[in-house]
Amino acid sequence: MHPKPTETQGETRPAILSLATRRALLEGRLIELGARLGAISVDLDAAHNPDLEDLATGRQLDEALEGTAKARVVEIAQIRAALARVADGTYGRCRQCGDPIPESRLDAAPWTPLCRKCAR
Repeated sequence: MHPKPTETQGETRPAILSLATRRALLEGRLIELGARLGAISVDLDAAHNPDLEDLATGRQLDEALEGTAKARVVEIAQIRAALARVADGTYGRCRQCGDPIPESRLDAAPWTPLCRKCAR
């Protein structure tokens, strides 16, 4: 979901999302990730076919699912940290240098705690 563009003196630029909108997007993503993580858990717990070829394929799928689950857990932690920054009033400020994080960066990675310069 990207903000609707606004026009200023003949140029078009994206509208700035409100803090409440960003918080709602983060909370929605958190719910979505929780549901996906639950589905992965169910898939990993499912019984495997005893056939050797199917078992090998099942193990490869399990490894892929475990990798996906780990990535989801990391993203959940990042989103929770971003929501904590929203709550304490520091969201949108770089945790390292204190400068504002550009809207375009927050649009791409709303959980980011760092500006582009400090992220390098």
